[in-house]
Amino acid sequence: MKPSLVQRLISYITDVHIESVTSDYNETLEVLISHGRYQLCTPNAIYSYADKYDNFRDCFAQLQFERAPIKNVLILGFGLGSIPYMLEKKFYKKYAYTGVEIDDAVIYLASKYMLNELTSEIEMVQADAWSYVVQSGMMYDMICIDIFVDDKIPEVFLTTEFLEATKDLLQPSGLLIYNHLAFLSSDKKSAQQYYDNVFSKVFAQSLPLQVAKNMMMINDKSWLEQK
Repeated sequence: MKPSLVQRLISYITDVHIESVTSDYNETLEVLISHGRYQLCTPNAIYSYADKYDNFRDCFAQLQFERAPIKNVLILGFGLGSIPYMLEKKFYKKYAYTGVEIDDAVIYLASKYMLNELTSEIEMVQADAWSYVVQSGMMYDMICIDIFVDDKIPEVFLTTEFLEATKDLLQPSGLLIYNHLAFLSSDKKSAQQYYDNVFSKVFAQSLPLQVAKNMMMINDKSWLEQK
């Protein structure tokens, strides 16, 4: 469902409220139109913002996508679908996506407002990301981890066990990106500690990339464009 012209024009002056829902996992989910794009928000976080979801956008802009073939992508924490949206619309990539999202309200909103704008193949799976990772058995060329409840990553997804299980689904030459908040000093400290103590131990060739207000952890620094 595309926003109307009037809605888009107004949204450059002030955010336009479209819909609010509650769920078992999010007390408040709010769909807005901001600067012409759909935005999915909780009280303390932005879950999706089309091609203006700048943490992944700025990360993608620095990657060398031709380093290895990418055909299928796993997204853990789908939101409205900003990742496939920007890869298709802004980076002109055509991949097949599996979106894992535990909240049926988020899946409803993504289906209503975003998925019909995309031509990429997208399979939505309503499941807990941990359960999916340990049971899937599928292999992926790219995995994006974007799991938040409001502005917090649940502790289970910060364990070595979860990261190792996710690594097992990644093709040997594949790309994995893990999004962490790094806005407040406490966020930066937590993200750096996780990178030092967990991520870098699982992925020896990894790199933390500071973009916008986030730290994007990349499994293999050779995916970054050479300067």
